[in-house]
Amino acid sequence: MDIQKQLFVGKTICLGPIDHEKDPAIVSSWTHNAEYLRLVDTAPAYPNAVAQVKKKLEALEKKLEESKNMYYFHIRDRQDDRLIGFATIRWIEWTHGTGWLHLGIGDPKDWRKGIGSEVLDLLLQYTFNELNLYRLTATIPEYNPGARRLFEKAGFIEEVRRREALNRDGRHWDLLLFGLLREEWEAQHAH
Repeated sequence: MDIQKQLFVGKTICLGPIDHEKDPAIVSSWTHNAEYLRLVDTAPAYPNAVAQVKKKLEALEKKLEESKNMYYFHIRDRQDDRLIGFATIRWIEWTHGTGWLHLGIGDPKDWRKGIGSEVLDLLLQYTFNELNLYRLTATIPEYNPGARRLFEKAGFIEEVRRREALNRDGRHWDLLLFGLLREEWEAQHAH
């Protein structure tokens, strides 16, 4: 482990806190894109006003302080500090060393540019080296092949397929659970 390696800064992005002045308007704009909402969450798509997003972000920060089993980051462009997305390590069970990853890139102009890979690399480094977790899980809807490729490229393995667990536009889709163990991640990063 390189003690000097940056935890929250990548080549083009950095992970940071919520900016309560600027972020709610940007996140609100993302919620008006049904494709984004359906790719990032299995809940019904629903647009949120700026005030709603602000309340949700405030509630999220309160939950972070109280629960101690979740880490939430906003993804920002290093050049202009523009909000790009979010990343979460959640549902941490400290006794077992397990957690769940969830991330999203808000603006379609930022999709397919390698940002997800860069974010996932930082999250995995942080999760395994800083939080000392042993196992991570990611939930991916079958209709999101980009997320599937992202997690497979990082070494995640499909472990569970919940057949026809999601209903979108009159069709049932599988919900996939991918897992990664610390030793699998370490084997990929051995020099």
